[in-house]
Amino acid sequence: MNNLSTFLIFLLLFAAGTAPADNADQSESVVTEAAEEFRVQEAVDLEASDTEEDAGGSVSLTWHMEIAGIIPDSLGIMRSDPSGGEELIATLPEGFVMYNDESVDNGIEYSYWIVSYLGGTVEACSDRAVAVPSAQWIYKGRIGMLIILFLMAAVIIYYIESGKKGKELFIREIAGLEAVDDAVGRATEMGKPVLYVPGIADMDDIQTIASMVILGRVARKTAEYGSSLLVPTSRSVVMSVAQEVVKEGYIQAGRPDAYNKENIQYLTDDQFGYAAGVDGIMVREKPAAIFLLGTFYAESLILAETGRSVGAIQIAGTAMPSQIPFFVAACDYTLIGEELFAASAYLSREPKLLGSLKGQDAAKLFFIILIIVGVVSATIGDYWSPLKSVAEFLRKLVTVN
Repeated sequence: MNNLSTFLIFLLLFAAGTAPADNADQSESVVTEAAEEFRVQEAVDLEASDTEEDAGGSVSLTWHMEIAGIIPDSLGIMRSDPSGGEELIATLPEGFVMYNDESVDNGIEYSYWIVSYLGGTVEACSDRAVAVPSAQWIYKGRIGMLIILFLMAAVIIYYIESGKKGKELFIREIAGLEAVDDAVGRATEMGKPVLYVPGIADMDDIQTIASMVILGRVARKTAEYGSSLLVPTSRSVVMSVAQEVVKEGYIQAGRPDAYNKENIQYLTDDQFGYAAGVDGIMVREKPAAIFLLGTFYAESLILAETGRSVGAIQIAGTAMPSQIPFFVAACDYTLIGEELFAASAYLSREPKLLGSLKGQDAAKLFFIILIIVGVVSATIGDYWSPLKSVAEFLRKLVTVN
């Protein structure tokens, strides 16, 4: 009996001695899980690299957020450079996993790390990542456009060289430019002046530059025929350029004595004030030929209708799409869009200009064919897989990212 009592006591003591140990293990496990649950998430696997296919000055950062833990209020992007300075370069809302730093200099090593904020306090910090930004020479996404550019340049050079060797480069007839000589001749026969209006834009406008080229041709013809040439302008710089262009035209025609500087005058910069001034010249001088070539806006129809009312032959031209219909309706000849820019090559027959014009036309034809093939391929590509592949290739070729 005593032995049995002793055995039971021993079991009780053994149980009493081991229970606290088990409870301690369980408590430790609970504490560990609680610490894991209340720990703030942090950025892991941070990678910093030079941004690909750019002009430099940019570093790309990517990372992952650790799954366990409390979600932070925001993330801070920290950066340091070789000088030892550290700065906060960005604060991002929770959930971002990438960032581009575009405030860096090429060739300098930068170190980055990410901190997690909770209640305005830094609670977690990632490992550091290093990157050196640099510029790339070639953007692979535009290789197709580079190939097309080289092809266009080769075609233009071919036509220029052909023109230099004496090959006749055909350019379709532009009625408005062919009528220049007839219009000046008509004014000479009637004993009336020629009025040239170069538009209302300044000399930094490409249409005004093209207009000055045509003015040189008109000036030579008026000098040869002995007609009077009037050129009212709305910009002082345009007036100075027009005076030199007309003077050069008279010299080339062998009539420098017939040049009258006072016929090229400045009226006003005001749009409708200029239109009123030109209309007054039309009514008073009643020119037999009027040239409206350059940049025009709402005053286009006012000028064209006034010129029509005095019985003048009118040759107009502009690259402003909204004004072309008015010139077509009220003028005898109209240079539409790029015909105004082609005038210098058309009138001078200079091989370099003609070659450039022919090369551009060839490039436009190429793109037209490319667009047609692409549209047809995309339209029926769902029914015939080879054409679908062609359409995808053409799309990648001409896509500019």
